Amino acid sequence: MTTPAVHPVDERLPTGRLAALGLQHVLVIYAGAVAVPLIVGRALQLTPHQVAMLISADLFCCGIVTLIQSFGMTRWFGIKLPVMMGVTFAAVGPMVAFANAMPGVEGARAIFGAIIGAGVISMLIAPAISKMLRFFPPVVTGTIIAVIGISLMRVGVGWAMGGPASMAQTVNADALVRLVDATRAAAEAKGVPVGQLLGPIPMQDNPKYGALDTMGIAAAVLVFILLLVRFGRGFVANISVLLGIVAGCAVAVAVGKMDFHKVAEAAWFDVVTPLAFGMPTFDPVMILTMTLVMVVVMIESTGMFLALSDITGKKISQAELAAGLRTDGLGTVIGGVFNTFPYTSFSQNVGLVGVTGVRSRWVCVAGGVIMVVLGLLPKMGALVESVPTFVLGGAGLVMFGMVAATGIRILSAVDFRGNRNNLYIVALAIGFGLIPLVAPRWMQQMAHGLHPLLESGILLTAISAVLLNIYFNGTGDNTADAIEAAKAAEAH
Repeated sequence: MTTPAVHPVDERLPTGRLAALGLQHVLVIYAGAVAVPLIVGRALQLTPHQVAMLISADLFCCGIVTLIQSFGMTRWFGIKLPVMMGVTFAAVGPMVAFANAMPGVEGARAIFGAIIGAGVISMLIAPAISKMLRFFPPVVTGTIIAVIGISLMRVGVGWAMGGPASMAQTVNADALVRLVDATRAAAEAKGVPVGQLLGPIPMQDNPKYGALDTMGIAAAVLVFILLLVRFGRGFVANISVLLGIVAGCAVAVAVGKMDFHKVAEAAWFDVVTPLAFGMPTFDPVMILTMTLVMVVVMIESTGMFLALSDITGKKISQAELAAGLRTDGLGTVIGGVFNTFPYTSFSQNVGLVGVTGVRSRWVCVAGGVIMVVLGLLPKMGALVESVPTFVLGGAGLVMFGMVAATGIRILSAVDFRGNRNNLYIVALAIGFGLIPLVAPRWMQQMAHGLHPLLESGILLTAISAVLLNIYFNGTGDNTADAIEAAKAAEAH
């Protein structure tokens, strides 16, 4: 009696090779995986210890959700394909907006509550989302991904400069005191209120913003990454961003701008604690905002799963696709409970499957185990938190710029010559997405409860691109085009 042939996706490789290939997937995902907790943790103005805790929780949950997605958990969860899960960049804009409006632990609890609520809703609507790919052709997905990258570039530039643009100048306290005294005397002499005569508040340049030495290190990281991309081969080129950060840290240590006292103080092993910031709070508008993000994330995941099915040669049913999307929702709930963020499949790893030709899902199961172990090592989280922001700035320009470039690459396949309406879709959707970037307070006369929704350029782009595409192009079947767009999104 012959043994049924095992599909390459289900093939169990030797333990040594499995561990090596799993580590390869982890290294490819690592820089992108830790970027989001760094961005959001610092936007929330959390302590270094709390940011390190976010990073450990993120790594731990990356591993848990990867195991569920690749290994499977009942017939309801897990696509059972070689998928690595990580925190999505699509949620960064709304979460930073939440953090700016409500910093500290209170803001963290509100963000985690919104994430849990959106995750529950995502699990419920996953079967419907799996049938909505026609609403997200390349002209829509390419525009959304481009705006995600453009929005994140502000973070990368801020890292390289030493902080956000608002830090470029500080109040000149001495000059302000002199101005107030002089204005008070003049007001008393004229018999008018001080406010009528008080001029603009005197400002002075912040010497820490745009410092040439830190910008020089950021530039060195960027140059090192470009050299690896140009002259590196295979795996080295795939982890060029991670190696660039390591090189930048070495330079920062050499010039005395980075130390490891936080790493020395951190424990070797600790359990990731659920609800470490306290019981989450649930704001309906914030939950709605994160749910809209999750719809975009799941549509992107749908394209990724279909592309991965094509690459691996294993066809997936509608039920299996829904199980994969339901895992996006479950992973998001797990993320909110364990103090981290929404999860999606990382397309860098989809690209790696195509490059290496290794289609076994057990490789990603091994990668998930490695991520769980890393999440249980607080020293690893403390090490990542210790990386100076200017080092991350050089890498951020590459990471976030590549996201924008990926969107542009997807748009390059769109028919603009034969269908000029696509030009209007892209032009207006990008225009709406840039409103919060160029006019951050554009919604100040609107109901405050709507601000979390309106402060995200990514969401404005997604909503406007979908509606404009329906208006101009209708809702025809674009599944094949969406799959090709997903294949093109290896850098996102």
